[in-house]
Order: sequence, then structure tokens, then C-alpha cells
Amino acid sequence: MPGYLVETHHMWSVIASLLIGYFMGSVPYGLILMKLWGHCDIRQVGSGNIGATNVLRVGHRSLAVATLFCDVAKGSLSVLLGQMITGSEDIAVLTGAVAVLGHLFPVWLKFMGGKGVATYIGILLALSWSMSLAFCGIWLGVAGISRKSSAASVIAIALMPLIIAVTGFEFHHQWPVFLVLSVLVLIKHKDNLVRLYLGTEPSIGRSRQ
Repeated sequence: MPGYLVETHHMWSVIASLLIGYFMGSVPYGLILMKLWGHCDIRQVGSGNIGATNVLRVGHRSLAVATLFCDVAKGSLSVLLGQMITGSEDIAVLTGAVAVLGHLFPVWLKFMGGKGVATYIGILLALSWSMSLAFCGIWLGVAGISRKSSAASVIAIALMPLIIAVTGFEFHHQWPVFLVLSVLVLIKHKDNLVRLYLGTEPSIGRSRQ
């Protein structure tokens, strides 16, 4: 096959991979599961977020677990599909990153999506058990000390690009991708950051009125 045809084929496979990553990431599982089980629009209660934390906040523990699983899975599956479609580990990382973008800015919800932590974890889980365990270890440590879920998420997200950059992680050269994702996820947590600063952020197990 001529070289330019090979390059064109690869280009289209990359585009397909990134599009699949975005649309997989953009599926609002929290919203869908709540509606399927006959509950309210999750965007109209609690914090208004579509993620597992808000589903749990309004009292639906089993649906919160299901939402968390689905949001993690779409990050992991996007990475795996990116690898399968393109055969490139670097494109697989980018496909996972685009899945996070899809979660943050889903076209179906006028680009007003969730906060991206679970899908971010899903990427790490597909790429490296050690990195995903590092994230969870930081989260659990901060949560145990502060009793604030948002504080745990913010600190773990903020530290991951640095951890990825300085360790022997196979994808350490992709740390700028994780830095961009971390910044976007932190921006999505701006209200939580304000409440943490003011001391009004609810503790784990308490609802925010």
C-alpha cells in the first residue's frame, strides 16, 4: 500500500478514536440512571452535578455506585479502544483525555457536564494500576483527615501530573496532557474551592442545603 494511503488510514483511525472517546465520555450516566429509575432530574437537586457524589447526596446509594462505575468505565474503555483502533499508546492516552472532556462538556447537555474525577481515574486505571492506586491513596488520606470529599479530589487531581512526570510511569512523557486535564477538572471544582476556603463545604456524609 502506498505510504500516503497508510498515513491517511492512520489519520482517519485517530480521528475516529478521538470522536469515540468524546462521545463515550459525554454520556451522562448519573442523569440517565436517575431518570430510568423514576427519580428526579439530578441537575435540579443537591449541587446540580450529574456525578456519583450528587446522586449519593440525594440519597440513592445504589445508583451512586452504578454511576461511579459507569463514569470510571468510560474513561478506561476509551483508552482501551484508542489502543485497539490506532495501535498507538500515545493516541490511547489522548482518547482517554478526550473522554474526560466529553464528561466535562457533553454536547447533549449544552456542554454543562460533571466534574470529571471518576473518568480521570478510569484513564489511570487503564494505563497503570500503580498510578490509579496512588490517586486513590491520596484521596483516601486527605478524605480521612479533612472529611471533605471535594478536598480529597482537588488535592489528588492537582498532584497527579507531578507524580506522573517524576516517576517511571510508562506514559510519563504525557504529563502535559494530564496537567491540562487536571486544570480543567480543578476549574470545574471552583465552587467547592470557594466553599473550602470559606469553611462551608459539607463534610462526608452530610448534605449541602
